[in-house]
Amino acid sequence: MTNNKHLIALDLDGTLLTDKKQISSHTKQVLLKAKEEGHILVISTGRPHRSSINYYHELNLDTPMVNFNGALIHHPTNRNWDALHNPMPIRTAHKIIDACYDLGVNNILAEVMDDVFIDSYDRKIIDFLDQMADEPPYTIGNLKHKLQVDPTSILVYPEEHQVDNLRNHLDEYHAEIIEHRKWGAPFNVIEIIKKGMNKAVGLEKIAYYFDIPKERIIAFGDEDNDLEMIDYAGVGVAMGNAIDPLKSIAKHVTATNEEDGVGIFLQSYLNISKTVS
Repeated sequence: MTNNKHLIALDLDGTLLTDKKQISSHTKQVLLKAKEEGHILVISTGRPHRSSINYYHELNLDTPMVNFNGALIHHPTNRNWDALHNPMPIRTAHKIIDACYDLGVNNILAEVMDDVFIDSYDRKIIDFLDQMADEPPYTIGNLKHKLQVDPTSILVYPEEHQVDNLRNHLDEYHAEIIEHRKWGAPFNVIEIIKKGMNKAVGLEKIAYYFDIPKERIIAFGDEDNDLEMIDYAGVGVAMGNAIDPLKSIAKHVTATNEEDGVGIFLQSYLNISKTVS
């Protein structure tokens, strides 16, 4: 490969992280070496800031970050950077909450940046959120009353048999305003964000900022929230454990997240020093 610097976009869950939610030592060494050689590392995730920032610091990053699948694009260490926060309108959020009440879903959660609103107390959800990050500020209670500002995202926890009805309703009544996606295992979650927000939007803004052409953007992902990003990047890489639709549009398929897929690909593609063990 040439010595030109690349922008390397890293999804977290199922991609950079092992199933134990860690960055493997080999992949970490390769990434730190890539950084040392002048390449730009960027985290691009569906997670909120609070549950990605530890990995950001672990890799000693000083770059913008894409959270909430593009609904928040910001720079954790540079407050002067032109951040973009694109929440959905509160009126739309309240209509979606009403539809969820009508369906009788298990629970609904709304996030406003790093603040979390939970419709009904659920220890499992709270434990999951705490496991992903330091305990965020929670507000628990009826979302129609408690949520009074435009949310960055809404997470709905339906029963399996409610998923199709809910997604059909969202398509029929809110398709012009919101996007929705189903999370992978183990969670049966529908994530809803403002229309037009996806990881490619964030990547495009960051690539423009660093003046990196599309052909030198390397992006890694595994789920349907990575589709636009993998398609947009000049070098879109699907993990070995990725869903089939992602593999079909990716330029490359690497090993799984459990087999150092990110590290193996970058070491070969960027010809990173063989001193990495």
